[in-house]
Amino acid sequence: MSVMEVSDTAASSVPGVAPQKPSSSASADWLRGLKRTSGIKPNSTRTLARVIDDVAAQQPDQIALTGDHSSLTYGELQRLSHRVARWALARGLKRQDCVGLLMGNCPEYVAIWIGLSRLGIVTALFNTKIQGESLRHCVEVAKPDYIISDSDGLSRLHASGVLAEIDGSLFAGLVDAYDDGPLEPATVPPVTLSDMALLIFTSGTTGMPKAARVSHFRMMMWSEWFAGISNTQETDRLYNCLPMYHSIGGVVAIGTMLVCGGSVILRDAFSARRFWDDVASTGATMFQYIGELCRYLVTAPVSERERQHKLRLCCGNGLREDVWRAFETRFAIPRIIEFYASTEGSFSLFNLDGKPGAIGRFPPLIGQRSPAALVKFDFETQTPLRDAQGRCIRCAPDEIGEAIGRIYADGSDLATRFEGYTNAAATQAKVLRDVFEPGDSWFRTGDLMRLDKQGFFYFADRIGETFRWKGENVSTSEVADSLCRCQGVLEAICYGVPVPGAEGRVGMVVLVTSPEFDTAQVRAHVHANLPAYARPAFVRICRELNATGTFKVQKTVYQRDGFDPAVMKDVIYFDDVTAGAYRVLTPQIYADIGSGRLRI
Repeated sequence: MSVMEVSDTAASSVPGVAPQKPSSSASADWLRGLKRTSGIKPNSTRTLARVIDDVAAQQPDQIALTGDHSSLTYGELQRLSHRVARWALARGLKRQDCVGLLMGNCPEYVAIWIGLSRLGIVTALFNTKIQGESLRHCVEVAKPDYIISDSDGLSRLHASGVLAEIDGSLFAGLVDAYDDGPLEPATVPPVTLSDMALLIFTSGTTGMPKAARVSHFRMMMWSEWFAGISNTQETDRLYNCLPMYHSIGGVVAIGTMLVCGGSVILRDAFSARRFWDDVASTGATMFQYIGELCRYLVTAPVSERERQHKLRLCCGNGLREDVWRAFETRFAIPRIIEFYASTEGSFSLFNLDGKPGAIGRFPPLIGQRSPAALVKFDFETQTPLRDAQGRCIRCAPDEIGEAIGRIYADGSDLATRFEGYTNAAATQAKVLRDVFEPGDSWFRTGDLMRLDKQGFFYFADRIGETFRWKGENVSTSEVADSLCRCQGVLEAICYGVPVPGAEGRVGMVVLVTSPEFDTAQVRAHVHANLPAYARPAFVRICRELNATGTFKVQKTVYQRDGFDPAVMKDVIYFDDVTAGAYRVLTPQIYADIGSGRLRI
């Protein structure tokens, strides 16, 4: 994710797309963002830790982070990060070593990776929802020298067998014995913005989670850019219930406030029932959302305090047009900023004009440095189409294609550099070469979009095997691979199916089974090894899988069937979480799901 900078000529290079002037407020937002990021250079030593030092010197008693059970002022955040750094020094950890972090949302979470970053140590942010095989995989990918966790995380680590190979412990009490004063200069290695700071896991389009590399430069660009476009002040209080192992909830939402001396209100989970009471009582002025959270709020019963809040701005991604309008109107939201980005991507899009449904546009007022394009996509080969000369073909207005972002060959521009993953093959798979001219390189987002005639982009769908459910990317191959390890399961495929009234797609699997197949055992395996959002809600049992002449499973045939028991003879099970068991999906259960009486 980086600032999108494209000129009038780039915006109008697509036939039929006329450059549009942004509103006066949007122009001011863009200018503030550019001003705040213009001084960020790769060789600078002004990391987020250094910024916190400056704020702590000016307002040590200002609340930086407040959670469900604890709070940290800027002075306390600085001092706790010093303790963490001294603990790391005592363990012999050094620059570019890695420490894993597996904890729920809390102020101490930030202090840990800030403290480690002071020494140039990389922190791997592990997903708190994964367990078993998935957790072990992530640990193997990151290769941490140590793991810090909370009690829940420690239980997961023990269950996965990870701690038999890597040292790890609870954070509680871990650094209490260490001094919290400024670090001695001789003990601090030179750390610049070009150094790696975090590993953030993203499922990508296929396979198990990948660890995306995030530099200090990237973190500072995210923080300062969002602070600029949202005009953040030290009086702002941002409500953040997104997981801190994600780049948005853990870096963007945090950094946006910290670089301005504002405060972050952390919640470990989202509750539609308590949301407005909490937002009103805490005096939150900003809210970091994903579209699914807004949909939950729109469909929730009326709350007495839902219009008594002090929110001036909501910022996030994935907000559907219909939900946008209902959310904005019902709750009297003054302004919504929607954006498109990915942790590892080479570009970002921002909708500062308040156009419902659009994910962003190319602002005419900034120069061409990080172009993006939509290219025609071949759904059979799952790759961009090429012409007779072997070049990719740009989409016409309102034509859906894959979004790609330019990667400059010399890598000198860190704002547009693809920093890649820990896995070299996975990194190369995301790079498209010889796209419009010989030797050029572009980042494949794996996202399908369309561009309207006014220059606004709209998200269409994900490419390949991934679907989104409850704000998370679900890898179908990961789900299928896990099920194939169950006794009695011979073959498995996974895909997402739409559910009336729900955002994204919920998981469904088709299984070919043997006589040893047992629904209780399979369900227990699924719940032990897959995070809640990846557990299939529907299980279809078939005698054999439909395949092409080249033995490729015809997954689209199953996807078209959906989960309606009336259109197929196969038995379908529904994962009834309340009952704690798989139940045969009957026409009545199907009707209850469709009407919303039974929620998944």
